[in-house]
Amino acid sequence: MSTAESGSALLSQQARGAVTVAKKNALIYYFKPPVLIFGVLFPVFFFLAFSLGRSMPADRIVPAMVAMALWFTASAVGPLVTPWERTSRTYERLISTPIAIQAIVAGDVLSGFAFGISFSLVPLLLGLAFTDTAVASATSLVCGIVLGALAFSSLGVLLAAPPVHGPSYIMMLSNLVRLPLLFVSGIFVPIAEMPAWARWLAPISPLSYCADCIRRGFGETGYFPFWLNPLMLVLFSALFSWAACRFHIRSRAHGL
Repeated sequence: MSTAESGSALLSQQARGAVTVAKKNALIYYFKPPVLIFGVLFPVFFFLAFSLGRSMPADRIVPAMVAMALWFTASAVGPLVTPWERTSRTYERLISTPIAIQAIVAGDVLSGFAFGISFSLVPLLLGLAFTDTAVASATSLVCGIVLGALAFSSLGVLLAAPPVHGPSYIMMLSNLVRLPLLFVSGIFVPIAEMPAWARWLAPISPLSYCADCIRRGFGETGYFPFWLNPLMLVLFSALFSWAACRFHIRSRAHGL
């Protein structure tokens, strides 16, 4: 077998391993109560608590709900998978298989990616069916949802990478990271209307670029240049995935 064929076979094996990890996560973790609570119910009640009593037009509510649902659902699976597996002693068995750490991380990201897109379609379809909102740019909307789900899922996997035993520690860390990034993202108040200090912080949140893309998809004026949104979401995805791999490699080196 030539070097090229050997490399292709190895890549194919790792890709199958990543898909297998994603299927395993979907079957075991998608309907765990913490995933449903923090990923599905939490954003709904959170947004309702903020929007009640405020006269927000539908063309602002629908994009915000889609972006928030994507933010919480795509990042809900990743923070719980690795801690649960460490607690049940299946993590050591997983990393001892021929699947590379990068493929395991890719599988975790893929499972969160699919979960996020699936549940973000619910507020999107409801908004289109029961309000007068309409899609103005399908390209921008799809770009925001797909690349946003990839970035948020990668963030969720990164949050689970520190070698701790027990999901409670990771969920505390997850909320300490996700909630501040949510508030500076322009979901509740457009970035242009936020205080100066918040406008300076908005670019560090991947949700800012996703929400900007989704708002453009519904015909709103964006805050960032259009080309910057997909670029930053791809960069965030690559950075989070790389950091998650580094954490897992270090944990394996220390026998955790």
